[in-house]
Amino acid sequence: MKPRFFVSTVLLSFAFASTPVRAETITIAAAADLKFAMEELVATFKKDNPKEQVEVVYGSSGKAQTQIQQGAPYDLYFSADISYPQQLVAQGHAIAPVRPYAIGRIVLWSATMDASKLKLSDLAAPGIKRVAIANPKHAPYGQKAQEAMVAAGVWAKVEPKLVYGENIAQTAQFVFTGNAEVGILALSIALAPELAAKGKYALISDSLHQPLVQGFVVTKRAKDNALAKRFSDFMVGASARTIMRKFGFVLPGES
Repeated sequence: MKPRFFVSTVLLSFAFASTPVRAETITIAAAADLKFAMEELVATFKKDNPKEQVEVVYGSSGKAQTQIQQGAPYDLYFSADISYPQQLVAQGHAIAPVRPYAIGRIVLWSATMDASKLKLSDLAAPGIKRVAIANPKHAPYGQKAQEAMVAAGVWAKVEPKLVYGENIAQTAQFVFTGNAEVGILALSIALAPELAAKGKYALISDSLHQPLVQGFVVTKRAKDNALAKRFSDFMVGASARTIMRKFGFVLPGES
């Protein structure tokens, strides 16, 4: 009996040792302004976590919030408006704390004219027929675009010209393809290589709108997900902050 027990024990140990470690997976819901920065962030994170899977779904912050409230399988949520993840925590859909990761900036951008010389008041000119912004109903960058135009006194004249993107990435596509002469975009989008090679931008004064404080949170479904925790910690580290600065984001604690 003893030899048989010994053999069984050895075989069982070998079976456990031979079982491959399953790669962990997380799915991130991210504001569309993060697309280019997030691609580099994920690539950097995976250098130290090569076996792990990080999937990212981009869209408007407001729609992603609604999806999480309805049970969408996201593990982390990066919002262009920090109030959205704060609401999710208050409602029990996410786990505190909400971590601020950036302050977004808005710009005028065009592929067909020199936007570096444009001002908000120029959007009212008859020669500009279409102006693209993200939909203010659910996209924080659209809300700030509207605030800035109202503060500059041009909203009433520009509103009839507006075409609305579902998110800031689609808004950029409208301008990039010439479906709008000018757009109010995220600086992080304007700095992306493809857009930087085709057009120029003018920074809109942040005195014309409330700060676009952005934040992220771990959702309730990922409260025990170790990979979600590691990515969360990575996002507040030095390498992630360097990447965020590269794409024009102002970081918490910096001005």
